[in-house]
Amino acid sequence: MKIRLAEARDIEQLIKMRWDFTIEFDENKKEEAYDTFEKECQTFLENALKDLNWFIWVAEENNQVISHIYIKLIEKVPRPGRITYPFAYMTNVYTIPANRNKGVGSRLLSAVNDWTEENNYEFVIVWPSDDSINYYKKNDYVPCKEPMEYFPLQKSRDT
Repeated sequence: MKIRLAEARDIEQLIKMRWDFTIEFDENKKEEAYDTFEKECQTFLENALKDLNWFIWVAEENNQVISHIYIKLIEKVPRPGRITYPFAYMTNVYTIPANRNKGVGSRLLSAVNDWTEENNYEFVIVWPSDDSINYYKKNDYVPCKEPMEYFPLQKSRDT
């Protein structure tokens, strides 16, 4: 198994994996048009691969992406008296079902953790699903206080 950053040649697989990930947890999304999603995701991935604040890590086996983790760096406003490092927002963590419970995701997450330490990122934040909490705990992640949220689109829909 090879762990590396995603490349343009991975885009088609990453789009399909994102679709499968969504459908796995929300069967109602099967009604959505794949073509529309594919175009939007293609544009996102092409831009993300060029963006210096997006890092898409993949685990590859036999030229197939079998797991991925997306990281978005968030720059912090500098503060007097300390060096300011960005923090990492982790999202879209997924391993294809046939490769789950074989250590693939943990090996990939370990590589990402090493990378965040090597680059002095202040912390990594992830919003795990209920099913993935133990996965993160066994990989040294700890619960944190819940952030507050504001939903501007929801507010406009309610009025």
